[in-house]
Amino acid sequence: MSPQRPAYSDLMKSLNAGKFTFTGEIEPEKIGSMDEVLEGAHKLVGHVVAANVTDIPQSFAYMNSLGPSYIIQQEVGLEAVCQMTCRDRNRLALFGDLLAAGAMGIKNILSLTGDHPSLGDTPEAKPVFDLDSASLTHLIRKITDEGKDLKDNDIHNPPKFHVGVAANPGAIPIEPEILKLERKQAIGAEFVQTQVIYTIQEAQDFMNHIKHIKIPTLIGLCPLRSYKIAKWVTDFVPGMTVPDALLEQMEKLSKIEDKPTRKEKTYLLNVQYFGSLVKEIRKTTQAAGCHIMAIGFEEIVKEIIAESGVR
Repeated sequence: MSPQRPAYSDLMKSLNAGKFTFTGEIEPEKIGSMDEVLEGAHKLVGHVVAANVTDIPQSFAYMNSLGPSYIIQQEVGLEAVCQMTCRDRNRLALFGDLLAAGAMGIKNILSLTGDHPSLGDTPEAKPVFDLDSASLTHLIRKITDEGKDLKDNDIHNPPKFHVGVAANPGAIPIEPEILKLERKQAIGAEFVQTQVIYTIQEAQDFMNHIKHIKIPTLIGLCPLRSYKIAKWVTDFVPGMTVPDALLEQMEKLSKIEDKPTRKEKTYLLNVQYFGSLVKEIRKTTQAAGCHIMAIGFEEIVKEIIAESGVR
């Protein structure tokens, strides 16, 4: 079992206390203003313990996570989970960003390898991958536990972080994913946030696969704003499939001509479906909570949590 370290953040305090914990997600896109980001963050305050701030997700040329994480904490009072990907920075740049994050009061880091640039909107960009998510996790542990860099040089007033990692319940085969998670546990990962699932069976299967891995795990959920998005997820995202019954309901609603009615009914379907799913995850698995990725749809998070009956 991983040792329980001191808690420096509200997120880790909640997980250490055994509370069923909710986190959200905010995605700064191709923008030069924080207005939309702050608007989304305000909708999550009081409903999630912390919110991930994405770091150039899927290799799209977006605003990175460091500045928005700081501003959200300062202006909104919502604790951030600052994502850091290895795709775009070598170990020097990652180390420098971690020191900056610590000086900004950021306490939670999600360590990610990152998607290859060929998948994004600037495919000619050169990837770095000097470190991967496991070796970045090791760097964060060195900074936090020893106050040193990777070459054992001392850090003056070293920051204190909690480091999380990602996992993919839909990986085929699942065995390499479990091995990677075992390695990250050994290195010192403190929490896991999974990729998106849409059925209780997926959540139960994954939690059974990793029952020997004693890291608090938050199951990833993603409400569906439209049938078009649901169909795209099923057709093009590896390891993710929207259940046929839900897809059929979304398709039926998409044919409602009155736009406000269509939007209202789609919203209600999401609240009911994901609220019930959260309830079942809490009741039938050992998950530590749920990571609700409602980007651009943040207002629904509070409704899903209320529908689940967890609070």
